[in-house]
Amino acid sequence: MSGRPSLGASRVQTWLAGAGNYLWSGWGSLASVFLFLAIWDVAAGQLGALILPTPLDALTTLVRLLQDGQAGPETLVTARRALAGFALSVGIGSLLGLAAGISTTASMMSRPIVTLLVGTPPIAWLVLALLWFGAGDGTPIFTVFIACFPIVFVGAMQGTRSLDGQLRELARMFGLPPLMQFTDIYLPHVVSYLFPAWISALGMSWKIVVMAELLSTEDGIGAALAVSRSHLDTAASMAWIVTLVGSLLAIEYLLLEPIKRQVESWREFASSND
Repeated sequence: MSGRPSLGASRVQTWLAGAGNYLWSGWGSLASVFLFLAIWDVAAGQLGALILPTPLDALTTLVRLLQDGQAGPETLVTARRALAGFALSVGIGSLLGLAAGISTTASMMSRPIVTLLVGTPPIAWLVLALLWFGAGDGTPIFTVFIACFPIVFVGAMQGTRSLDGQLRELARMFGLPPLMQFTDIYLPHVVSYLFPAWISALGMSWKIVVMAELLSTEDGIGAALAVSRSHLDTAASMAWIVTLVGSLLAIEYLLLEPIKRQVESWREFASSND
């Protein structure tokens, strides 16, 4: 007997450690939210309700919007557009980024294109999208896609190019099947680069879609913000912003973060057995 824990026990210990770290990070996130609310409340007391309503006023207005049946449909419309553009950028950007990372020629050819996409402000793409797609779903979805695409593309390309060449040669020497090479070597390494890019693109998608809705559509959170601005209703504006940020945090922490922990659990398991 080597005295080392069994495979099942090691997996349980790894899962418990990961769950503990996840819960602790959740408490840290809640603490930062409460700190932000406290600063917001102090600032609101100094500036006045017309300029900056208190968190309680914003939450009260949000509850009223929910009870009136306004907040739910508008939030779903914005989420649908943001996630559609985000999904397109993740799918196309990840595939093209992986291809560019594998081929040095493709990487060099893509560099000026990525620089052009990054350097072009989203408002310029929004104007072009209005001309191409009109005032409909196509405009915010395209604007989100074109703004998030270079972020995902660069993350996928860097993840592929930074893969250890010796590790790939070792996998070939041992004759690992292509599927096993992909799932056990390539995918975990690339995902460690892709997930930060995806999370950055997710936050970008929410900001871009609201801007696009404010200027091009008659529904969604962006359009609702335009209406509250025209009515000088600062409390409603803050309520819509809270709705936007809350939905973004829910998607990140309830969807992306658990997936990230599951995909990267191989790293924790490998380190526990070293």
